[in-house]
Amino acid sequence: MKKIKSALISVFYKDGLDSLVHTLHTQNVRIYSTGGTQQYIEKLGIPCVPVESITSYPSILGGRVKTLHPLIFGGILGRREWEQDRIDMQQYQIPEIDLVIVDLYPFEETVAAMTGADLAEDEKEKKIIEKIDIGGPSMIRAAAKNHADVLVLASKNDYAGLEAIIKEQNGQTTLEQRRTFAIKAFDICSAYDHAISNYFHQTAYPPVFGQTERSLRYGENPHQPASFIGNLDQSFTQLHGKEISYNNLVDIDAAIQLIHEFQMDETVFAIIKHTNVCGIASRATAKEAWDAALAGDPESAFGGILVCNKPIDLLTAEAISSIFFEVLIAPGFHEEALPVLQSKKNRILLQLKNMPSPSVQFRSMLHGVLVQQTDEGNVRDWNETGARPCTEREKSDLLFANIICKHLKSNAIAIVKDKQLIGKGCGQTSRVDALRQAIEKARQFGFNLDNAVLASDAFFPFDDCVMIAHSAGISAFVQPGGSVRDNDSIEYCRQHGLAMAMTGMRHFRH
Repeated sequence: MKKIKSALISVFYKDGLDSLVHTLHTQNVRIYSTGGTQQYIEKLGIPCVPVESITSYPSILGGRVKTLHPLIFGGILGRREWEQDRIDMQQYQIPEIDLVIVDLYPFEETVAAMTGADLAEDEKEKKIIEKIDIGGPSMIRAAAKNHADVLVLASKNDYAGLEAIIKEQNGQTTLEQRRTFAIKAFDICSAYDHAISNYFHQTAYPPVFGQTERSLRYGENPHQPASFIGNLDQSFTQLHGKEISYNNLVDIDAAIQLIHEFQMDETVFAIIKHTNVCGIASRATAKEAWDAALAGDPESAFGGILVCNKPIDLLTAEAISSIFFEVLIAPGFHEEALPVLQSKKNRILLQLKNMPSPSVQFRSMLHGVLVQQTDEGNVRDWNETGARPCTEREKSDLLFANIICKHLKSNAIAIVKDKQLIGKGCGQTSRVDALRQAIEKARQFGFNLDNAVLASDAFFPFDDCVMIAHSAGISAFVQPGGSVRDNDSIEYCRQHGLAMAMTGMRHFRH
């Protein structure tokens, strides 16, 4: 048992503190305190020693520095049973502190209060920053570390519990009790640090110079406030149209990621809907690529995001203006094409800038941020494992399909014929379901699947996918491989004269 002879009390929340202070006083505990807490205790008629009388320093820097001093931390951290510690404390006149009652500034409460406050953003941030406690966590951690000799109380919720212990045990505490309070203290500090880290991740991450916050009309739905933090001017220039929405930006990002996959020596046109590719084709001209992309799924194209890796000419502009679309992205627009495209006032036209894709990606998750390297590359190896080598046409289509599959939500299947997406399945909980969806899509719009090719974003766990695809007319497959039952699919291909390539590179997209 350890007798409490002295206590340091410095708290933000004082409700309920009076009874505990009175109990300490009846036990003849010497009380040290600071600022507002000192005034509160003195108004109760209970004497206390101001911390500055020990340190010989007043509260400085607007209250940021009050207790950060060797004479305070020495009193908390000094080990009573260690001879050298006792010598040091005597030599430097360090008072023993047996009880530390300290809570933390209301950081989360201040963040919540500032959310709707009628203040400039920089003023809100200043107020929030000042509620990042420094001395409090330091004293709490020091006392919890030295729980062999010191009891720490870090929450007003424990005032009554400690008072009961003091009364029942005549001002003494057991090691088990001090350890229990120390565990609570460390938990409180941990949660506090997490709240601060979470705030900075959500409001100031990634910290890149030149970024600004742009308020959006709303988020995914009208009841969700939203904003964009970044610099859209790095990616494109808006030439025409209404304000870009949250959902527009999500789809624009997906479209730009996709179009960056293709070399400029081929003309590719793609249609994006809810971040998935619903139509894409490579042809000799932008107009031909558009026609083929639209034919792949003319229903889903309605209200979509269009993207091309070549400038939009008049003929192409007239063709795509026949349907309703939200956004058109291209590296340029011919002068005579712009009036046609600008005939609808809300239609968003974005001129894409030639910039590299980011090397990392961020996603908010569980009050934090996930960071990963961008999924770069499409094929690690090209390992022909089927009954025969792929023909040149099959290989060209398979590589094209593999890129498309990389940009579909998993589980994902892409069916391609002559560099045109003719069927796709995405976001399914079963790879077989994704395949059936892709086949049904192709048949819905009258495509002949004979000698088409298929890409899968992940391995085939069984041979059912190649069996179903083969029965529909598909002749070649590309997949990463890696299943313990790869041989099932390989053997089926070999028995039925089908080509299959394994890339060794999976492309999940959740």
